[in-house]
Amino acid sequence: MKRLVSIGSFYRDAYPGGMQFQQLQYFVAVAETRHFTRAAELVHVAQPSLSQQIRALERELGADLFLRARGNITLTDAGEALLPLARRILADTETARYEVQELVQLRSGRVRLGATPSLCTGLLPDVLHAFHDRYPGIRLLIEEGGSHDLVRQLARGALDLALVVLPLPTPSPALTTVELLREDLVVVSSPEAPKPGDGRRTVRIADLEGERLVMFRHGYDLRELTVAACRAEGFEPDFAVEGGEMDAVLGFVRAGLGVAVVPRMVAARSGRGLRVTPLARPGLRRTIALAHRSDVAPPRAARELQRMLLER
Repeated sequence: MKRLVSIGSFYRDAYPGGMQFQQLQYFVAVAETRHFTRAAELVHVAQPSLSQQIRALERELGADLFLRARGNITLTDAGEALLPLARRILADTETARYEVQELVQLRSGRVRLGATPSLCTGLLPDVLHAFHDRYPGIRLLIEEGGSHDLVRQLARGALDLALVVLPLPTPSPALTTVELLREDLVVVSSPEAPKPGDGRRTVRIADLEGERLVMFRHGYDLRELTVAACRAEGFEPDFAVEGGEMDAVLGFVRAGLGVAVVPRMVAARSGRGLRVTPLARPGLRRTIALAHRSDVAPPRAARELQRMLLER
């Protein structure tokens, strides 16, 4: 009877022999292409050699990883179970390689940073400019996305750090979060349009009833926060247009299509051609945190960027 090797024990034993790591590369390539020949081309190996190594991996694990039918390659249950772990092993190994290759005083390396689009517009430009001036040899790889997507990217090892909005949609003990700042939201409108709130210096959430709102796409933290605040005041917001990213929303507001609720930092940086009106107390605030995986320390360059963000 075949001995079924557990995924966990395979993870622990994957590196000493060297061959298993290569097998994981081949496995992920086949899983992503669903084609043995294309996978072999992707990893620059002959197709028979790739197939042989996949078979060896299956024998080691004691389970088939693929259902093979003519022109149709699908993952078995065992393959589905192995795929996220294999991706994480490969991502961690690549991170380790970059960590080892970093030279003294951070003259080379990379940082993979995720952030919501509003933070890319409001918070990051000045911090990244200062970081690049200090460490010009460090490559900055920025991934824009919602907090939910960024948390998933962190969990699978595709990011070193992420700027997310708290509370997280799915809190995870696998992630460590450090509160970075709390930011007020403001109302932006076109200078040519009537001022929201009957011309008062501040706008209440209740004043947005009857206003046409320019609204972000689904999954945007700002959309969920604004809609929840309107419903708490007893009304459903009226959307003039919805579905945009930050730049599109600001452009639609400038064009007079409606008003929008945006972070104060974004309004300050992008306020040209916009009227900015604070929200009346208690207003709306959001909490920004810096997140990274709990089980793996960020690479050295990422830790330096983390320090600069926390000290800003």
